[in-house]
Amino acid sequence: MPPATKPRRVLLVCMGNICRSPTAEEVLRTKATRASLAVQFDSAGTENHHVGEPPDPRSIEHAQRRGYQLGHLRARQIGAEDFASFDLILAADGINLSSLRVICPPDRRDRLQLLLGDQALPDPYYGGSDGFEKVLDMVEKRADYLVSQWMSGN
Repeated sequence: MPPATKPRRVLLVCMGNICRSPTAEEVLRTKATRASLAVQFDSAGTENHHVGEPPDPRSIEHAQRRGYQLGHLRARQIGAEDFASFDLILAADGINLSSLRVICPPDRRDRLQLLLGDQALPDPYYGGSDGFEKVLDMVEKRADYLVSQWMSGN
């Protein structure tokens, strides 16, 4: 799906679904809502290490400083049904994109893309506060771009 084609349902995916993908889910949801775009968002992880847990407290804290609320989200692992339910699946990085390609039905692989288009969204989990701020900066910039493309592609 080209960026200008407005999706109906978008899934954001990272490894554990506690840092990057819930942040991207909420930033995109907020910006799409402000633009009056009728797009649904969700997030999932390629791994099952944090299923049922809220996002990392650092993700919640940094997002909240910018007006995004992540505390209600809960981690889940991507399932086979997601490849049929979502018309765009955006992976945080190449590792997760590769994992998705392995489990995605061949006829649905065109739905898989990197969130940032041509670069990886760095994982802030093992770093400090600056990593969470960098993720927010990158996600907000990409979300602005995607929303503008989807608005012009209506």
